[in-house]
Amino acid sequence: MAKHSKRFRALSEKVSADPVSLDKAVEVLKSFDNAKFDQTVEIAIRLGIDAKQADQLVRGSLVLPHGIGKTQRVVVFAKGDLADVAKEAGADEVGQEDLAKRIKDGWLDFDACIAAPDMMGLVGPLGRVLGPRGLMPSPRAGTVTADVATVVKEYKAGKVEFRNDSAGIVHGVVGKLSFDNQKLLENIQAFINHIQNLKPAAVKGTYMKGLSVSATMSPSVRIAA
Repeated sequence: MAKHSKRFRALSEKVSADPVSLDKAVEVLKSFDNAKFDQTVEIAIRLGIDAKQADQLVRGSLVLPHGIGKTQRVVVFAKGDLADVAKEAGADEVGQEDLAKRIKDGWLDFDACIAAPDMMGLVGPLGRVLGPRGLMPSPRAGTVTADVATVVKEYKAGKVEFRNDSAGIVHGVVGKLSFDNQKLLENIQAFINHIQNLKPAAVKGTYMKGLSVSATMSPSVRIAA
């Protein structure tokens, strides 16, 4: 741990206390690329929302211009023709009662869960298991849908889901540190623009209060809004 702390401290010294431009933030982040694995890059956006108010929640999903650098495992609850379509679109697992039982028994080796609307009676009781992990299908996130093929393809291409936490902060994966500067920049900008467009009508005053990017084993770099 001491070694990690030493490395982390050394990296922290490179970070400006003041927010920097997005270009500069990506540059600083790329200079941290000295871990033994390809680090995941995340963005955190602190919003001027009241997270207790239902009409101020910010959640949804988007497909980033350059994906997220990993193939996501996708499971689908569907039957009949929709099950066939989901398989053709690249779903890793497609099922009904059998799939529900596996998940109930603790199998969670997937990144996204999609359900056809007529499957929600079966999927609903799994909320206790899937909900806390952010995997519960919901119409609002676009994961309860009759168009399973499109949604499966989007998640396989690197669709990102997000929702604000109780402190009003939205976190999202925006790529890997191995991405070149331009790709990271475009992914981060696309995420910021998307959140900006979701500003709830009930929010008064400053909406975006703080932005920062970080990699798995690096300090965060603040971005000027």
